[in-house]
Amino acid sequence: MVQAYNFLASWQLFPEKGAYEKGDRPKSGIYKIEAVEGKKELRIFHNWLSLENQAFASNYSIIADGDLHPLPASEGADKVQALFADGITFEIHFYRGGQTLLHVVHEIMPNGYLRITQQGELENGQAYTNMEYYHKQMSVLPYAASVSGAVIRPTEEGMIKHKALTAMEEQTNMQLDQIRQQIELLALQAQEIQKRKELSLMIYEAKLTFKPNIGQVYYLYQKNDDSYLVSLVSPKEWGAAGPFKKFIAAVQLLADHTWKEL
Repeated sequence: MVQAYNFLASWQLFPEKGAYEKGDRPKSGIYKIEAVEGKKELRIFHNWLSLENQAFASNYSIIADGDLHPLPASEGADKVQALFADGITFEIHFYRGGQTLLHVVHEIMPNGYLRITQQGELENGQAYTNMEYYHKQMSVLPYAASVSGAVIRPTEEGMIKHKALTAMEEQTNMQLDQIRQQIELLALQAQEIQKRKELSLMIYEAKLTFKPNIGQVYYLYQKNDDSYLVSLVSPKEWGAAGPFKKFIAAVQLLADHTWKEL
């Protein structure tokens, strides 16, 4: 299922970003979407922890072909319909007795987050909308759960697993962030070294009539014949009538015999 590709992952909830008109804001949560090989079937797992540290878990399967299909083992909906609008949006409709019970829209946002919007009716008939935001996890967890249309049961085992796995995710994500920062720093250092290398090659190909000293500041010019020259004389000292086509940069010789631009 090509259109499902962007959604196939384990997603971790941003509790503080959500808006809930039905139910309380959860403490944490995991939303996982898997594809069944060779079919249009998706397995959806939803696992969350309440503010009272009570764990809930549920899972169900859907066939994303736009047709109505029975939803077995559900105390809520009896039929489900799922379809992909495009590669970044897919919808699930839950029905009971021919009436719409719940409408769920999954959207991949420009920043890569997953937004899940649930729309239904409260017991008094008033419409409600719950909106949640998730970010893709770096690892795939071996459990998950679901939405209002499927069976939801609190389990002590689920709470223990959820706490342990949430702690693991926080620690590994923190370590991955540290590694990512180190990689970014190394990339910047590599860019700086490459820049010094290119400047050094330019200078060593330039006309140099003296032996440069480490730490001394020099001035790189482009001559009228497009060759380069390193000079002790600054552009200010040359004045407007300097015998060069272009001033390139003030440069300094480092201990490793590379040059850096000042």
